[in-house]
Amino acid sequence: MTAPLAATETFPAASPAFVEKRPLATYLAPAQPSLVGLSRDQLVQALGTIEVPERQRRMRAQQIWHWLYVRGAQNFDAMTTLSKDVRSALAQRFTVARPEIAAEQISVDGTRKWLIRLPGEIDGAPHEVECVYIPEADRGTLCISSQVGCTLNCTFCHTGTQRLVRNLTAGEIAGQVVLARDQLGDWTPTNEQQPAQAGGEKRTRLVSNIVMMGMGEPLYNFEAVRDGLAIVADGEGLSISKRRITLSTSGVVPNIARAGAEIGSMLAVSLHAVTDELRDRLVPLNRKYPLRELLDACRNYPGVSNARRITFEYVMLKGVNDSLADAKALVRLLKGIPAKINLIPFNPWPGTSFECSDDATIGAFSDIVFNAGYASPVRTPRGRDILAACGQLKSETEKLRARALLAAGA
Repeated sequence: MTAPLAATETFPAASPAFVEKRPLATYLAPAQPSLVGLSRDQLVQALGTIEVPERQRRMRAQQIWHWLYVRGAQNFDAMTTLSKDVRSALAQRFTVARPEIAAEQISVDGTRKWLIRLPGEIDGAPHEVECVYIPEADRGTLCISSQVGCTLNCTFCHTGTQRLVRNLTAGEIAGQVVLARDQLGDWTPTNEQQPAQAGGEKRTRLVSNIVMMGMGEPLYNFEAVRDGLAIVADGEGLSISKRRITLSTSGVVPNIARAGAEIGSMLAVSLHAVTDELRDRLVPLNRKYPLRELLDACRNYPGVSNARRITFEYVMLKGVNDSLADAKALVRLLKGIPAKINLIPFNPWPGTSFECSDDATIGAFSDIVFNAGYASPVRTPRGRDILAACGQLKSETEKLRARALLAAGA
């Protein structure tokens, strides 16, 4: 049972949405809001509601911050640096709840996909997103979502076939990282002041990298993404460097410069075509923000340099965008932009008409890009067997609804 915040309360209300098409639903905060996802100022405000003396609030907020984002405390009793009275008062008014895991799938390659259930319903179905953890030898990457559903309708993307339901809040965005660390046991042990291994070496985090490449368009939920990633990057908490956070956009041009100035993460652009005619079909947003405007925004992205290159994502679609002429046009298109080009073998999903380019075609395409001076790694598909790979995410509710419609002959 959820209820909207009273008019006098300002936490943890959803951040204002930067969207063209208004979401179909809004966030409804539970009667006892979670402190996960609140800024330090909001924590100070929360402490004021339980009558913590004003002179103590900043200190207590910092203590709570440490327990939430360094130790991973899952209840107030664990916060032993707070008095029993403060812990009791907090427990009566708030929680430290994370988003709820409705289901977990584990791929044969070790990739994990969590179906996350969030407050709210639409047409009797719960709000859900998917979050994916990809373990690698030198890193652990968490792919997180920014919206329930998506409004962009990219034709090759499974997520794009799901309608937009609502924007996630900052707490739901940061909460996916908290939840992943819970599931993976990735918190600093209580008896350690600094994460370290035996012998004094710094302990490697299982979640070391974040990519905003899950469900939704991050730049259409700008404030919540900005505020959630600020918590993720905070050096006294989750402490994931902005150099290890990548925000992916399909090309919301007006917010690209703003993202560089206010978020400061690495930028990835879902490109996928070298002409406006083809990109209009593959990425309909291109009709509003065509290639020239998009690439001008990339050239002027705050902080872009050879050390902070923009990643251009290019899904390889057989007979659509994978010719050698396309590869040469791509090189010309990106001239002058410090860039890396990720070639993504198309990941099939039920009902799609697209096919993945064959290995020889991808290799020849990559060679042309590489010989022009651009790094052009071919992304190894991960989690395909559990539909966790790039472009395959879609909530279980939407999958079941689609199956029901097909069964009924709709």
